[in-house]
Amino acid sequence: MAGTRSSVRQAAAAANSSSPASSQNQITPEKTGGAGSKRKAGTNSASPQSKRGRKGAKKEQATIEESIPTAATEETPKDTEMKDEPQTSAKEAVESAPAEDKLDEKPDQEVSKATDGERSEQQEQNTASKETDQKQDDQVKQNGSITTEGDAVEKSSKREESTPSSILEKGVIYFFFRGRVGIDEPSDVNDIARSYIVLRPLPHGAKLGDGPIGDEGHNRMLALPKKVLPVSPKDRFMVFVEKANATMDDIKNNLSSSDYMTKTAGSRHTPAAAPIGEGVYAITSTGRETHLAYILTIPSEVSDVQEGVGLRQRGSYVTSAKNPETSAPAGASLPKSAEYPKEILDEFRGRGWMPLEPKLLEYENTQFLVIGHNEGSLEKATVPQPDDEEKSKEEPREEMEKLEHEDDLRVQHLKGDDTVFEDLGLSSKEYPKLQTTW
Repeated sequence: MAGTRSSVRQAAAAANSSSPASSQNQITPEKTGGAGSKRKAGTNSASPQSKRGRKGAKKEQATIEESIPTAATEETPKDTEMKDEPQTSAKEAVESAPAEDKLDEKPDQEVSKATDGERSEQQEQNTASKETDQKQDDQVKQNGSITTEGDAVEKSSKREESTPSSILEKGVIYFFFRGRVGIDEPSDVNDIARSYIVLRPLPHGAKLGDGPIGDEGHNRMLALPKKVLPVSPKDRFMVFVEKANATMDDIKNNLSSSDYMTKTAGSRHTPAAAPIGEGVYAITSTGRETHLAYILTIPSEVSDVQEGVGLRQRGSYVTSAKNPETSAPAGASLPKSAEYPKEILDEFRGRGWMPLEPKLLEYENTQFLVIGHNEGSLEKATVPQPDDEEKSKEEPREEMEKLEHEDDLRVQHLKGDDTVFEDLGLSSKEYPKLQTTW
């Protein structure tokens, strides 16, 4: 198991007590099982907001929303650009500061030298911080965004050995929805035009440390035309791979807002997608079936919005991929099917469906069903397999809980609920805040 979260967080809170971002986090016990405690729902870090924006450009290809006849009309967000901006070091900032801001030093007075040295060091830190903020503001105005630096992903050979083979893929998952044209803040499910899932795969033996997730250009953007997720075995909803091997720029292009003109209605506004959840996921195999399982980190407790779209604190879905050479269900066909190589098509063996495997998510327009579970869905998706038990591997649920515990600490130390924006290189000023109530 992952150990207790409360002791780790208390130590982290003591170490970061001088930081506004750390000192203002409130922690309450987790209600969903597993080890440790969760952040208080709705509590955001007080650290400065990410200085990112966006810039428009032409889109290279039509999105699934544009190509599905039955989907609600939406305008595809415009492309944006992300450029690195060199940050000013503390030394450079002090050297460029006005002369009156610098403290004089008296060589003949040792005590004065020590005092002036401490003041100069503090001044360097303050000046560098101001310079960095100004650089980021200038870059947002010029380029529309800044590049997220750093990577919280850490590879571990010990973790690789203990992770069960029944976990086919693991990573960080994000949930979004977009309001209908002209509706920036949906007041119920009927105001939602489309929901999205973003998957960010991690190496099999990876663990999470501090900081944002680096951009490896290996993200998946999934579209849910039904707007909501299945909550029972009777619910069988189709999901599409909107964008495979996506960069953060690609994700931003799909989630950002846009304005356009129509002949009949004049100016129309497509709102930016709003985040409604973040956590960890695993694609697991239980023999004849595969599952998409998840544990939410953000929000720490599900509320009206999450329940309305079918999200739970922990959940999973049975997943089944469609053979692109067979006919699609009514109203769910795409103008262009996934283009699998022959070796993948042969794995269908002429059948219309097969268990979803991570490699199928590498192809745009892959279509797969997500089928709901009743209560206890995570346990059904993480049943230990005989081969893993013989090799003394951890249970799949234990690995997921350990990964979520690491993600929860990462979120606390980063930007709280705004970690979603930090991870994906989005400007929190340009997108709605994490929505928990209608």
